[in-house]
Amino acid sequence: MTSAQDTLSVGMVGYAFMGAAHSQAWRNAPRFFDLPLRIQMSAVAGRDEAKVAAAATQLGWDSTETSWQALVTRDDIDLIDVCTPGDTHAEIAIAALEAGKHVLCEKPLANTVEEAEAMVAAAEKARAAGVRSMVGFTYRRVPAIGLARRLVADGRIGTIHHVRAQYLQDWIVDPEAPLSWRLDKDKAGSGALGDIGAHIVDLTQFITGDTIDTVTGRLETFVKERPLPAEHHTGLSGTAGTDPAADRGPVTVDDAAAFLARFRGGALGVFEATRFANGRKNAIRIEINGSRGSLAFDFEDMNVLHFYDGDDGAATAGFRRILATEAEHPYVAAWWPPGHLLGYEHGFTHQVVDLVNDLAHGMDPMPSFADGLQVQRVLAAVETSSDTTTWQEIPA
Repeated sequence: MTSAQDTLSVGMVGYAFMGAAHSQAWRNAPRFFDLPLRIQMSAVAGRDEAKVAAAATQLGWDSTETSWQALVTRDDIDLIDVCTPGDTHAEIAIAALEAGKHVLCEKPLANTVEEAEAMVAAAEKARAAGVRSMVGFTYRRVPAIGLARRLVADGRIGTIHHVRAQYLQDWIVDPEAPLSWRLDKDKAGSGALGDIGAHIVDLTQFITGDTIDTVTGRLETFVKERPLPAEHHTGLSGTAGTDPAADRGPVTVDDAAAFLARFRGGALGVFEATRFANGRKNAIRIEINGSRGSLAFDFEDMNVLHFYDGDDGAATAGFRRILATEAEHPYVAAWWPPGHLLGYEHGFTHQVVDLVNDLAHGMDPMPSFADGLQVQRVLAAVETSSDTTTWQEIPA
């Protein structure tokens, strides 16, 4: 369902970190890939009129709205791109689907399983009318990750026995780093678990082609309270408060999550997500061991996949370093000559490419809202396990 046969008119809600990443993807995708639909960056929505106007100019949007409701009801919009904190995902996405708009929603899909279930129900109802939806797990679109998925699907590492995954950051190690919405459970749903743990749950399930069925884990909050942001430090007179306690607020999410998992196919998984790994900026580390070989990946060297082929003879066996920049690697043919590296932003561009192609051909984009719900169930099970010190099963 597009406003013209050859045009996809996009409206985006939110314009901060994720909004900027999504904007460059909508701009760049048609300039490097031969897309079946022309992309029109029609409007961006945000609550602050001056800020959203500045963002539209900088990021390349044609017009602005100061409420997402106005954006969703516009007749000239075909797709709503949701780049807001998790507490708004369900309301915006469901309203957009009910208005007949395709939806791209940032991860995690929602803040609770119940919200995610409502989003899946809305997506299934809208699908009957040709309206599609997708959740934005963009790391799937890293060429080296796509290659890893292909090698597993081709049976190159055999039966999978072990899955190890870490997502390591350090941006809140300083106990005086101020509170932000990502440290507020009401807005973010959870901390490291949902913010970055969701990515490694999705990535390992994508690469293996399998899903997690049981988990046991532990969440920890190392710093229980933090300074309020600068705008909260002044009273009506504009002077700083005299009560230090009044200038601090509680951290209501986890700083770190660690859990064990079992996959339905029998593999064992070990997962760690933390924003307290001093010195690690954005390290996504995945290793998968199978009966015939192994794969290893680190996002801080994102163009490389390490592959161990167990069929090699002992004299030459060892991990092979594959630079995933050849034209036959996923997505790479549209970019630069071999060895000319891709970056973080390219995953968002590849996401747009896949989404637009699927919409044009009447196909269901992946990962679906149902995939997002499955990840949400894993996250909820880890949280329950931490509260109860028990193993938790994830519904099929």
